[in-house]
Amino acid sequence: MTTTPPPPPINNLTSPSFSETFVAGNLVSGQLFFLHHIQILELFLALCVFITIHSLRQKKRHGLPVWPVLGMLPSLSFAVLGLQTNNLYEWLSQVLCRQNGTFLFQGPWFSSLSCVITSDPRNLEHLLKTKFSNFPKGPYFRDTVRDLLGDGIFNADDETWQRQRKTASIEFHSSKFRQLTADSLFELVHGRLLPVLEDSIKHSTAIDLQDILLRLTFDNVCMIAFGVDPGCLQLGLPKIPFAQAFEDATEATFMRFVTPSCLWKIMRYLNLGAERKLKRSIRGVDEFAEDVIRTRKKELPLLISATNNSNASNDDDKKNKQIRSDLLTVFMGLKDERGEAFSDKFLRDICVNFILAGRDTSSVALSWFFWLLHHNPEVEHKILQEICRIVGARTSSDHDCDREIKSDDDEAVVFKPEEIKKMGYLHAALSEALRLYPSVPLDHKELVEDDEFPDGTILKKGTKVIYAMYSMGRMEAIWGKDCREYKPERWLRSSDGRFMSESAYKFTAFNGGPRLCLGKDFAYYQMKFVAASIIYRYRVKVVENHPVEPKLALTMYMKHGLKVTLQKRDHAERHKLLNI
Repeated sequence: MTTTPPPPPINNLTSPSFSETFVAGNLVSGQLFFLHHIQILELFLALCVFITIHSLRQKKRHGLPVWPVLGMLPSLSFAVLGLQTNNLYEWLSQVLCRQNGTFLFQGPWFSSLSCVITSDPRNLEHLLKTKFSNFPKGPYFRDTVRDLLGDGIFNADDETWQRQRKTASIEFHSSKFRQLTADSLFELVHGRLLPVLEDSIKHSTAIDLQDILLRLTFDNVCMIAFGVDPGCLQLGLPKIPFAQAFEDATEATFMRFVTPSCLWKIMRYLNLGAERKLKRSIRGVDEFAEDVIRTRKKELPLLISATNNSNASNDDDKKNKQIRSDLLTVFMGLKDERGEAFSDKFLRDICVNFILAGRDTSSVALSWFFWLLHHNPEVEHKILQEICRIVGARTSSDHDCDREIKSDDDEAVVFKPEEIKKMGYLHAALSEALRLYPSVPLDHKELVEDDEFPDGTILKKGTKVIYAMYSMGRMEAIWGKDCREYKPERWLRSSDGRFMSESAYKFTAFNGGPRLCLGKDFAYYQMKFVAASIIYRYRVKVVENHPVEPKLALTMYMKHGLKVTLQKRDHAERHKLLNI
């Protein structure tokens, strides 16, 4: 019988135990797992580097980096947030200059931000005039600003726009309307603006000139549009809720244009962020407009009766005629296409649109104008010289005119319409300010049918087109190498120094084609009257180190206002120029 020998003894010094084997196995597995993830991380980083390099290389061809899914949105976001520059419009101008005046902005996939942006005068003439009917405001623009502007003239297309423009055009060119606007401007400047400025000198305080000018134009346009005086421009500068609500609403509305539609619509539904501010602001605008419309409907029958009453006093008759000259009353007397009176909502939309046009554009332009004068004192001196020459040319027969004061009574000088018309250099200086700082820096169109721009850009149906008026003033191809300089002389003929207007497609501050601004002449008259009245009496000095940059809104406010101090002009300085 054989016996199986016992197994050899295990040498504990050389043979691994089960636990040691398990640990070693886990260690190897962990190393393999770690190496596997290192490889994934390396691949991910390599992919990121490749995407980044590829996207950045697109900048030379497309103007901005083009990222997967996000398109050019990161660059736009950095610009809006001020991470690249404090001036979004300047950033856009640099892109347009690199791209010879036109480029395609590619928004995120499935968003509504993609559009063609141009500053080429040939393209502007094409879309504003030659193919006007092919480039309406479009549903995207109307949807974006409808909460604020409704179906008013800025937001309307086709028959709705034509009906409003025709009515407004007839009214704007009537002698009664022109007289009303001139009278209200005189009262506001000499009865309110100059006393407020004088009060700041008396108390040696700095003032926000932009705020004061906004108050002036707001009071004026409310008189013209609504036939009411909100009383914004008074000593003490009272806070007017409607005025603040209107400014907040334009700012919040602009942010919709740089936000994907789905996002701001979700925010509106949830009442969050800028949409919450917009909703609150529009409620303030609506309350004011509805109250005015309701009051006017009660007044209108009485006004008509009083006007027809031959026993009415001259003062009452004059008051009635003034009240009945405003746009609200005019539209109340008209019928829609069905022969019915316009709804209160439509009347509200009309007036809010005209307030946007008349309040912001002139006051914002004057703010940038005075800022430019501060940095170009030689221009200010030439303007003063022109004003003094006109005042000095008055004859003794002028003293028989209403409101006329002797020319040696500096503080009481009132400029007449024919004198304002003669201020060609001031007209040029204001135009130059508008060239560099247009009150509406960007505008929007949407293509109805496939088309092609004169510069060769192919446009597909539904394409959104943005034309950048701010950028146009900074294009060497349009204005020459000195395009960024403030030079009113570029608007004057070399032969006789008279003002020479430019093409509306090169200088687009007042739009062009069928949508050319109806109030252009009045805007110039208003700006010249206000500027001449201030410059003749005061030196305007911007407070040292006051930050000046544009605000992101529908119109180009100064973000921090315009803090200035005023100094009275020396009596001898004016009279020296009067005798030249």
